[in-house]
Amino acid sequence: MDKQEDRVQLSQDFSERRKHLENLNDQELYDYFWELAGKVVEPMLEAGKVYTTPSVERSVLLRMGFDSIEAGAIVDGVISHNLLGKGAGHVVWRLSQKLDKSVLETGEALARGEFWDEVPGLFGEVAS
Repeated sequence: MDKQEDRVQLSQDFSERRKHLENLNDQELYDYFWELAGKVVEPMLEAGKVYTTPSVERSVLLRMGFDSIEAGAIVDGVISHNLLGKGAGHVVWRLSQKLDKSVLETGEALARGEFWDEVPGLFGEVAS
């Protein structure tokens, strides 16, 4: 096929593929776009929930403003409470909300070994 034939074929393909969109108004197109975007992103979000690692969680905490020593201690605590799948940053944030403290204050306290008794139940799980 030459370039002209390729263009004609692409044009015909596009005309066929867009038929289901022809009668949609702008709002319907907008809603359909976000519906499809959600379907594309959902598996990535699920993978992030299921396949996290201590290294990833330390990295998240570093970006939240904790130093590497604090991040390591927090991740160790999160692992010991079987909450790695919830995300270390999420644990710190949830606990900060519960304690009405800043995220940094809460994380620094967790790194020192404080408030771990407050962590069970943050996500509605049964405390062991």
